[in-house]
Amino acid sequence: MRFDVITLFPELIEPYLHTGVTRRAFASGQVQVRLWPLREFAEGNYRRVDDRPFGGGPGMVMLPEPLFRCWQAVRADRGLPATRSPGAAVDVPTVLFSPAGEVLCHAVVQRWAQPTQPGAILVCGRYEGIDQRFIDACVDERISLGDFVLSGGEIAAVALLDAVARLQPGVLGDADSATQDSFHPALDGLLDCPHYTRPEVWRGPAGPVGVPPVLLSGHHAHIEAWRRQQRLLATARLRPDVLAQARQAGRLTPADERWLAQHAAEGPPGGR
Repeated sequence: MRFDVITLFPELIEPYLHTGVTRRAFASGQVQVRLWPLREFAEGNYRRVDDRPFGGGPGMVMLPEPLFRCWQAVRADRGLPATRSPGAAVDVPTVLFSPAGEVLCHAVVQRWAQPTQPGAILVCGRYEGIDQRFIDACVDERISLGDFVLSGGEIAAVALLDAVARLQPGVLGDADSATQDSFHPALDGLLDCPHYTRPEVWRGPAGPVGVPPVLLSGHHAHIEAWRRQQRLLATARLRPDVLAQARQAGRLTPADERWLAQHAAEGPPGGR
């Protein structure tokens, strides 16, 4: 799959592609990323990419012409027609990062991470926004990180690229790593359980704190039962909305419900 990123600041994204475990996906070509500096498609001595909004108001609006020229260049580089006929099927989707978009969640990431997917053209907005005419003509989908506003779409683009890259085979090393993450269907969409490592007793600010004994028992069935209980407890306490979704989808067993009824008032020591 290939992601083309239209951005005013490719330098914000470039270092990430060579850092951390997810760099394996980019280096191997499992996830191809090409950065397109928008200012190279602007005209005039100043390579202007924005102007004042019609009707007045604060801020600047990104011009449609440089965006459209860049978008056409991306499509040509992919071997696609420079434009799509009105009503034509979407060949490669164009995604705008916007507060008005679908919130990025695990299910959305899984959809983009499928090897059969062509990837997308990612548009990183800046300033007050993008001229609506470009959005109407070229944008197929919108993605949001949540109900807040960033200075630009680059952070959202990196978030999507990271989430997609880590789901590719072999990227995390251990094939089970991704399936044990919060929200994964293998965990019934619940939060992950707390994790512990050495030392066995940590001398923290409140004094010595040990590891839950069950994790030292070597009894795998008991350990898995404890982890399931902790996932339920963490989700009930920290993300009751996620627990409600799992319950509505029929992912909780009668044993889960009985355990929750008995322990729902407890607070888990952690979770991710």
